[in-house]
Amino acid sequence: MKKVWWVVPVAVAGAAAVRRARPAHGEGERAGDRWLTVTVNRAPADVGSEGKPPVPLDELADRIDVRIRPAPGDRGTELGARFREPVPAESTSVPARLAGQDPRQELRRALRDAKSLLEAGEVLRPDAPPTTRPTPGGKLVELFTRRSGGEGVL
Repeated sequence: MKKVWWVVPVAVAGAAAVRRARPAHGEGERAGDRWLTVTVNRAPADVGSEGKPPVPLDELADRIDVRIRPAPGDRGTELGARFREPVPAESTSVPARLAGQDPRQELRRALRDAKSLLEAGEVLRPDAPPTTRPTPGGKLVELFTRRSGGEGVL
């Protein structure tokens, strides 16, 4: 049984080496250069009327590029956005993301809000507070709820 335990650190080191060796987002592409895209269940003319992006993205219009095109298979519209200027690496680190200081979180939130406004007519938010008592479990749920608002996932 003792001989098997040496496999764990070797596997972890190997996984870390493979992750560092391959590019995260493609050759020459940094995290801020990626297009973030949502599919909206509306016609392209309804999504980007008169060359203007939807309202939540319109607030960021001076800092982002917006791409509106038909989704594959006639299934709505792809609404994509990315920053014009590269996002600094220090603002995309894990501590910056956890503190809510990653500018990509604002762009993700704007894309989700635009999708919600176009499809449902309003932006749906979770009920607050998530619990009625300030218990340790309730604080944990509140932390996850805040984090999912910026990243889009728990």
